[in-house]
Amino acid sequence: MAQKRKKASRTTNSSIRGRKQRLTTTEIERFKQILLEKRREILKNVYEIEDEALKKSRLDASGDLSSMPIHMADLGTDNYEQEFVLGLMDSERKLLHEIDDALQRIENKTYGVCEGTGQPIPKARLEAQPWARHCVEYTRMLEQGLVE
Repeated sequence: MAQKRKKASRTTNSSIRGRKQRLTTTEIERFKQILLEKRREILKNVYEIEDEALKKSRLDASGDLSSMPIHMADLGTDNYEQEFVLGLMDSERKLLHEIDDALQRIENKTYGVCEGTGQPIPKARLEAQPWARHCVEYTRMLEQGLVE
């Protein structure tokens, strides 16, 4: 008899866990605030990176006060650092674009719905990545090349 109860409770619990519910208006507003804060943070980071790394002259960046010719290795290091910073800025801009898309989905009332399956994206995924446009299962299929 106890085994039957355990099986019944497992079935009920797993069906509740498996059910994906749409987000409430309050939850959507909370995610919107998270997205807006992350957007502000990224913009601030991009502007700081631009100011500190790309707008400085070599003289300002190195603190070198001599008027001696610049060594080729120093130029290589400077170029590497600049390329690295540009790569960081590109990543930040891509993330900014994803956040803007998520904010647009909120306006269109499609936020929290997988663009591939049409099913609700679990809240845990949105907590981890509020700009997610696909559920984990569909993202996995995209990464494996099973869908376009």
